[in-house]
Amino acid sequence: MSEITIGQYFPGKSVVHKMDARMKIILVILFIVALFLSENFISLALVVAVLAAIILASRIPFKTIRKSLKPLWMIIALTAVINLFYGSGDPLVEFGIFKITLDGIFKAIFMSFRISLLVVAGSMLTYTTSPTELTDAIERLCKPLKYIKIDVHTIAMIMTIALRFIPTLVEEIDKITAAQKSRGADMESGNVVKRIKALVPVIIPLFISSFRRAKELADAMECRCYRGGEGRTKMKVTKLHTRDYVAFVLFAVFIALVCCLNMLMVAVV
Repeated sequence: MSEITIGQYFPGKSVVHKMDARMKIILVILFIVALFLSENFISLALVVAVLAAIILASRIPFKTIRKSLKPLWMIIALTAVINLFYGSGDPLVEFGIFKITLDGIFKAIFMSFRISLLVVAGSMLTYTTSPTELTDAIERLCKPLKYIKIDVHTIAMIMTIALRFIPTLVEEIDKITAAQKSRGADMESGNVVKRIKALVPVIIPLFISSFRRAKELADAMECRCYRGGEGRTKMKVTKLHTRDYVAFVLFAVFIALVCCLNMLMVAVV
């Protein structure tokens, strides 16, 4: 659990760190669009190359990127298994109503890569953007929703606090698990049912601790006279720079290339 890095921020001075948080959110959305537009391994390879370039530019260690996929390996594996049986063509292996084809294997690999890239792209946003910058960026991007009476500031604050407390809760789970093991709790042996039951002494203290932390946070915000975003000024006013516009143009070209590769592969087939 201590190796889970989702929601963490790693300070740095790279080009990616220095970019405006609003532009980073927009670029993540554009990356997701490009990822879902890719329909073959050639266009997917371009997506992988672009993400690899971003990771290198951010100077985030590959070990950290690998850790972001650890909590979701079961979901990725399940998606691959499900897609394995949805291929067309002559079956390589067949048992009952299920059949595994070459097309199914390609689909399973393709979907696994797509989910992995999606997770890594989302993780890169939190790795290179502080919670304060992220809150401010979400609030500014959603500003038009204020005209239909939606409290954008509160929504942005809730989302950022949720991301911020993921590492804290993971650390809390580690401490509670270690405490229960020191009292003789066995959480690693037995069947699935016994292991689930063994988690009860961890889940209950975790809920109690989470509610206590939430109460302390609310009290701290009240003591500082926090009343939401109305009328508040910004200590750091963010501005878009040349690097942000250049990144946007490059991503527009990137999406165009993905579409061109898709059409080219269709024409070749």
